[in-house]
Amino acid sequence: MKLKHYDHDGRARFVTFCTHRKLPILSNHLFRDIVVGRLHHVCKDLHLKLLGYVVMPEHVHLVLVPPEDAELGPIVGELKRITARDIHKLLNGSQSDLSGELLVRRNGKAKVAVWQHRCFDHNCRTPESVWEKVNYCHNNPVRRGLVRQTADWK
Repeated sequence: MKLKHYDHDGRARFVTFCTHRKLPILSNHLFRDIVVGRLHHVCKDLHLKLLGYVVMPEHVHLVLVPPEDAELGPIVGELKRITARDIHKLLNGSQSDLSGELLVRRNGKAKVAVWQHRCFDHNCRTPESVWEKVNYCHNNPVRRGLVRQTADWK
């Protein structure tokens, strides 16, 4: 079933996307820094308002407001594409076994897949919902037991 997306309404969106096979590749600080750096770059270039985010070992949560004339799917797709390209470049220059775990066959060709194809998004319909999602992002590492307090998570 194809889910309906509600673009062009000026509301904040809560977005989640996961690494391929939910592998904890974002535990690597270099990969995490790529995601954060490219996120800020995409937000600036595409005029997105970034309200909150967290990069977890195997997924990313964002709370953002896209311009009313933009569709969320291509925005997330661009972020995933450029971060995958940069992570793949780092993997090519390393002796990591991770490349093998990320290897997939698509259309008969072997490729490295950093991200799952899809993402989850939710329209935040009220200011309370926006703050609930921002707090959810920031508290995620604490809930998972990765840190004791939100300020301890980079």
